[in-house]
Amino acid sequence: MNLLVEIKQLFVILAYIKIIITELQTARGGRVRSTTPAEDRYIVLSAKRNRRTTAQQVANQFLAASGKQISRKTVARRLRGGRLYARRHVVCVPLTRQHRTARLQWCREHHNWTEQDWACVLFSDESRFSLSSDCRRQLIWRESGTSYRPENIQEKDRYPTCIIMVWAGIMINGRTRLHVVVNGTMTSQRYIDEVLLPRVRLLGWCCR
Repeated sequence: MNLLVEIKQLFVILAYIKIIITELQTARGGRVRSTTPAEDRYIVLSAKRNRRTTAQQVANQFLAASGKQISRKTVARRLRGGRLYARRHVVCVPLTRQHRTARLQWCREHHNWTEQDWACVLFSDESRFSLSSDCRRQLIWRESGTSYRPENIQEKDRYPTCIIMVWAGIMINGRTRLHVVVNGTMTSQRYIDEVLLPRVRLLGWCCR
C-alpha cells in the first residue's frame, strides 16, 4: 500500500517538473526550431502539391532539397501549423458538368415538396464491398472543411473484381430489406427485373 502511495507521489512530482520545464522554455522563447519559416512554407507546399504523400516522404523530399534531416513528427507539426491534417479522402463516382447541372435542377424542382409528396418516393442505391485491399486506408493532407473540394476527392468508377454487391432502399416511413446481388454482372435490365420491381411491388404503392 505504501509503495502505491510513493508511486503516485512520484508521478505528481514528475508532472510538476514537466510543467516547470515547459514554463522555463516558454520564458526563454522555447526550444530552437529545427526549420525556418521559409522551410515551413516549403513543407506545407510539398504536401499541397501531392496531398497523398506521407509525412516521411515529405521529410525525405526536404532532406534532398535542403540537406537537413527532420523527423516525420516535425513534418506533421509543421503541416498542422499550416492547417493541414491527415484525413481519409472522399470517394465518389466521376461527375461531369452535365451531371452536376442535372442534379442541381432536380433539387430546385423538388425543394417545395411536402411530406405527402415524399411519402410516395423510394430512394435506392447499391454498394460494392471489396474483398481485396482497401485504398481508403490511404490518408491525404487537407484543410478543415474541404472534404469535397476536387483536389481532396478520389474519383472512382471501377471496382475490383473480387466484390460483394448489395442493394437497398429507404422511404419516409421505413426501408427495404438488404438484397445481395449474386452470379454475374448487374445490367440495367437485370436490375429492374430482379431487384427493383419485386421489392417495389412489396411496398404496396407506386413509386414515382
